[in-house]
Amino acid sequence: MRKTIVLLAALALFACGPKPQPADPALWRVEGPNGQTAWLFGTIHSAKSPLQWQTAKVRTALEGSDSVMVEVANLADEKEVAATFARLARNEGQPPLSQRIDPRRRPALSALLAKGGYADGDFAAMDTWAAALTLAQAGAKEDEARNGVDRAVIAAAGNKPVVELEGAAKQLGLFDSLPEREQRDLLGAVVTEAAATDGDLAERWRQGDMAAIERETRKGLLADPELRAVLFVGRNRDWAGRIDSAMREGKRPFVAVGAAHMAGPEGIPAMLAAKGYRVIRVE
Repeated sequence: MRKTIVLLAALALFACGPKPQPADPALWRVEGPNGQTAWLFGTIHSAKSPLQWQTAKVRTALEGSDSVMVEVANLADEKEVAATFARLARNEGQPPLSQRIDPRRRPALSALLAKGGYADGDFAAMDTWAAALTLAQAGAKEDEARNGVDRAVIAAAGNKPVVELEGAAKQLGLFDSLPEREQRDLLGAVVTEAAATDGDLAERWRQGDMAAIERETRKGLLADPELRAVLFVGRNRDWAGRIDSAMREGKRPFVAVGAAHMAGPEGIPAMLAAKGYRVIRVE
């Protein structure tokens, strides 16, 4: 799923332009045995048009929380995120990308390179994972990233503490720690998905269709067992642990992360339920 790959999209709160599309995004209430409470809100990182994400139920949950937990808190500081990416991505003496991918995918790679205005040798000083993330954004419209919900949630937090579940350095470090074989699998998945017809994930998100979103988590890079273990299951487990700890401390967090991380038996709601919490979809 391409939207799960583009972890570095430059997100910004829309303030003008087309009228936001109405939405009914997925929201869960988490209740603990000793009166603990939290809310889980699945976001979307980019969309073709602005989204009316702050529904009455989402606003009520946000107002009832005492903190906001997000993947990365400093989304507004694009220079810092870019500097972190550049530092981790740099690796001199790498072969052309065409030599780092299955020969059968080279035509699709050439098309994606051309779309982004790149040449095969432009990534000679960049790790394969970083080249893959860069190409995942090839041709992406800046406005689509700005229609993402994550940064809007951070802005709406007001004076509430904003807590990072991961942070840019750790998030990118997960990719940087992948063995080269898995980095090349990631590149292959990006190239394959770029050549495929992409469904409108924003429409599924607007409808709160978690069944459809869960099906997307079984495709592309997340269909690769090793990549799935690191980039999906492992992160969800870590985040669920941090949410659990916050609730045990008496916090009432509003947790806003990509909707894919809320989906299925390996999603955060299921993991918290396995810890003994009552997790209810707010209808």
